Amino acid sequence: MNQSTLNSPSVAVVGVTGAVGQEFLAVLEQRNFPIGKLTLLASARSKGKTVTFKGKEYTIEELTEDSFKDVDLALFSAGGSISKRFAPIASDAGATVVDNSSAFRMTDGVPLVVPEVNPEAAGGIELGKGGIIANPNCSTIIMLVPVTPLHREAVVQRMVVSTYQAASGAGAAAMAELEQQTREVLAGQKPTCDIFTQQYAFNLFSHNSDIGPEGYNTEEMKMVRETHKIWGQDASSKTAITATCVRVPVMRAHAESINLRFEKPLSADAAREILRNAPGVSIIDERQQNRFPTPLDATGKDDVFVGRVRRDISLNGSMTDHGLDIFVCGDQLRKGAALNAVQIAELLL
Repeated sequence: MNQSTLNSPSVAVVGVTGAVGQEFLAVLEQRNFPIGKLTLLASARSKGKTVTFKGKEYTIEELTEDSFKDVDLALFSAGGSISKRFAPIASDAGATVVDNSSAFRMTDGVPLVVPEVNPEAAGGIELGKGGIIANPNCSTIIMLVPVTPLHREAVVQRMVVSTYQAASGAGAAAMAELEQQTREVLAGQKPTCDIFTQQYAFNLFSHNSDIGPEGYNTEEMKMVRETHKIWGQDASSKTAITATCVRVPVMRAHAESINLRFEKPLSADAAREILRNAPGVSIIDERQQNRFPTPLDATGKDDVFVGRVRRDISLNGSMTDHGLDIFVCGDQLRKGAALNAVQIAELLL
């Protein structure tokens, strides 16, 4: 790829009709990402539909094995099975793939990247010369943006995280079902349960992913395993991590309660100062007003919001100041998905 193409790469968005696909377009426009040619790809049923980007109308094309000729950058968000089939084809055709699914996250040799955390992991890949970069799970991203700067300061020995995950994490259809169920329940009607097997409106339940033999669901294990890979930890240096992931009837933006135990003391004030200077982090930590991050604060925003920064009072004696509790909120569709992927692409420019 010559320099002029590098400055304005040919971009394909795969899965453009989905919630993350639509967010891809919004983020690309808002960040003024340089695009020489834009190709919008989806399934056969969306072929021929039109989408407006930067005031220009584009026609959606059907995703096929021939879709990636002369494409420099392919942003994928069409599910794991589509990524497994088409991402290698795109890479072989010369497109650099940033994949939002779980298909390649734990594959050896495939970088798993959060730009604020480990941008160097993408260093061996050149735009327009093939290769696949994986976008981490949304909950992992939202957790690691604020936790990593604390980890760099005091080394996290153990992390306990509980998530409160919005409908956006299950896609546009889940968001629509939550809206529909809310109307139905308020009208005294039986809620429609097509996406989830149980009522979502005015309810919460364990994350709707498969439960493994150890009793953890897939989402929880993603947070554990992806963190170890992103932090470059091997068996001898792994931070002990346990997670509980829950769906809550919020339309958009995930929340997480995170308990941290450190190798050395780190006070709440020192942690707050570190977070205040951390990239991609905003603080809402107003104790007197009982004002802390909410999903509505994070909705549509790029940063991960952090509050409830406090010492873990369960630790005392020699362990005093070795533990903190924090509460974070991040937009799953933006930093948890589309924004992170576009930031990865920006690293390659």
